[in-house]
Amino acid sequence: MSNDLVLDINDLDVQYYTDAGIVYANNKVNLELKAGERLGLVGESGSGKSTLALAILGMIKPPGGIAGGEILLNGRDVTKLSEEETRQVRGREISMIPQGAMNSLNPVMRVKDQIIDSMIDHELGLSKAQMEEMAGDALEAVELNRNVGDMYPHELSGGMKQRACIAIAIAMKPKVIIADEPTSALDVVTQRQVMQTIRHIQSEMGAAVILIGHDMGLMAQFVDRLAVMYAGQMSEVAPKQEAFRSPMHPYTQMLIESLPKLATKGEFHGIPGITPLLRDLPPGCVFNPRCPQAFGPCTKITPKFLEHRPNQWVACHLYENESEKARA
Repeated sequence: MSNDLVLDINDLDVQYYTDAGIVYANNKVNLELKAGERLGLVGESGSGKSTLALAILGMIKPPGGIAGGEILLNGRDVTKLSEEETRQVRGREISMIPQGAMNSLNPVMRVKDQIIDSMIDHELGLSKAQMEEMAGDALEAVELNRNVGDMYPHELSGGMKQRACIAIAIAMKPKVIIADEPTSALDVVTQRQVMQTIRHIQSEMGAAVILIGHDMGLMAQFVDRLAVMYAGQMSEVAPKQEAFRSPMHPYTQMLIESLPKLATKGEFHGIPGITPLLRDLPPGCVFNPRCPQAFGPCTKITPKFLEHRPNQWVACHLYENESEKARA
């Protein structure tokens, strides 16, 4: 593992065991996260993004389980940790800003008590006054007044609730922050404010951020690198500029093509078809039933996830001959 990597995921398999069969929620997923980096994780609903986040946090519960692979957090494989060790890692080394702040806060607890709660849970050995000071610092870091700590969630606006969730996530200064659609259900102005807050605290703390979402426009503004998932598998990982200017995987191309454009006002381009059931994946490339560029091998052979251009990793048969020529 490279020294500047805080997270290194190798061949991760997450499966859910149901009466109808095995659900392959994450299937041989590979991903790296560098220190201080902002990585965007995109894909349609059901592509395995949130499952990947839960796996990193050690929160996959029965009937689900990690069936294979490793998740190295600062060189330590978190899939091998005990439940207590995993609990100590969450919040201190890695934390999550949850989706839907409206439902994430306890309605009968003051905000500062919810921040302090996570510190007590980690047995930091601090006095109540010290923990209150840290809670106040966390609120100020997300541009909220310390007095907000004495308020209940119902007294806060939607944007303030989301910032309170961010304050809980950063109180112990983790090095990896996972933000699962942190701006859903917020208006456009508040979305921008929340993303500016995440950018600010990320640069202040030097933390790496994984931003999960559907909004490609938001990704274009915020992230350094883009990871595209489809049907539980990684389709493409590339620096932001390359991902938007010269996407390689047909799925990435179609996702970007679906963005509204000023030049073609009123025209919308969707992706035909629907995502497959994760317990009944098609043979070969999982995207082949919807891919306009599919050819012979696509329906029979699963493409390997390879670096076909510098720093641009793709799982697609279209580029395999091209890469073999380059290597030769």
